[in-house]
Amino acid sequence: MKKIVFRQHAAVRAFDVVDGELAIDGTKLSRLAERAGQTPFYAYSRSAIARRVSGLRAQLPAAVQLHYAIKANPMPAVVQLLSGLTDGLDVASAREMRTALDTGIAPERISFAGPGKDAGEIRQAVAAGIVLNLESELQFEQALAAGEDLGVAPALAIRVNPAFELKASGMKMGGGPKPFGIDEERVPALAARIEAAGLKLRGFHIYTGSQNLSAAAIIDAQRKTVELGLRLAGPLARGIDWLNIGGGFGVPYFPNEKPLDVAQVGEPLAGLCEQVQAAQGVPLVLELGRYLVAEAGIYVCRVLDRKVSQGQVFLVCDGGLHHHLAASGNFGQVIRKNYPVAIGNRVDATGTEVQTVVGPLCTPLDLLADRMELARAGPGDLVVVFQSGAYGASASPSAFLSHPEVVEMLA
Repeated sequence: MKKIVFRQHAAVRAFDVVDGELAIDGTKLSRLAERAGQTPFYAYSRSAIARRVSGLRAQLPAAVQLHYAIKANPMPAVVQLLSGLTDGLDVASAREMRTALDTGIAPERISFAGPGKDAGEIRQAVAAGIVLNLESELQFEQALAAGEDLGVAPALAIRVNPAFELKASGMKMGGGPKPFGIDEERVPALAARIEAAGLKLRGFHIYTGSQNLSAAAIIDAQRKTVELGLRLAGPLARGIDWLNIGGGFGVPYFPNEKPLDVAQVGEPLAGLCEQVQAAQGVPLVLELGRYLVAEAGIYVCRVLDRKVSQGQVFLVCDGGLHHHLAASGNFGQVIRKNYPVAIGNRVDATGTEVQTVVGPLCTPLDLLADRMELARAGPGDLVVVFQSGAYGASASPSAFLSHPEVVEMLA
């Protein structure tokens, strides 16, 4: 067994290679395909996820509580694994809530965010005893009504839309007009209504953005978030139980992107933990999804045909954007760039060729690799898309053109 390093992107990743094939935790790609029973499939490395969490904890203050945001990868086996490695789970739908509860984690360690919770979902959450991150005054009224009807005191927190944003983030979730959370100037009135109803406000959820590779931007946003959270908590008669400062930690997907230096974030975060502990006697919560799982996953599809058109080589595969919308460039990219891709059963091959990898769909958008230098491939070979552990299967239009569903497995 030897190592091969893929250098198509800033986050240099090393994978095992067995007999010329990529291997996940020692199991060859062709064997994984047999285990899946088909291509395409996703495979997530159990050990890679565990290493990511332990490595992160080593660089962050021990006082920080780490939550997993299930929306990044809601596969039940992945959620089960992370329920034992993290301090809590964050969900964004009733279905994700059921997945979280099925792990056996204590309900009070689950929080439910989302601007569009309906009355039924709110009732389910109240009945389950999980924490509702309120994103409107109506959600408070619905939660209060559900609690009165069920004879249960709802566990409530407030998601705040701050006046500032997370600079240099791939997606901005706070600052300015947003559908997420409650504008910071309206929060005190809602917090007073919660206390007037005889309930304790559990905490504030302040999530400003995601997919950020700038330590300086994250440090700045965390400082502002803590200042805002403490200012909002100050007038509360019973204080709060925690302050969720969101996440935003990004991973590198494309050439010239550099991995986030988490160690730079850790030192100032320790000071913020001390500040919150001194003011409120409560922990900071860091909510991460993509950062914990993205690099632990691969998407694998099989070459069906090799075609040459006007001198350009096309590898036509059985998988594409219907399973992996993000890799096709249709999940937020302004200018399409290639994810790291390799021919997984030929990683030792010396003969390379510029090839374009496309899926089976009847649209030019179905593109997994545009003119990349890859091992020369043909029918039967296995194409691997790396950085695929987050926002893959669940974030893709699987019903588009009615091709078979993708298989997911935790290796």
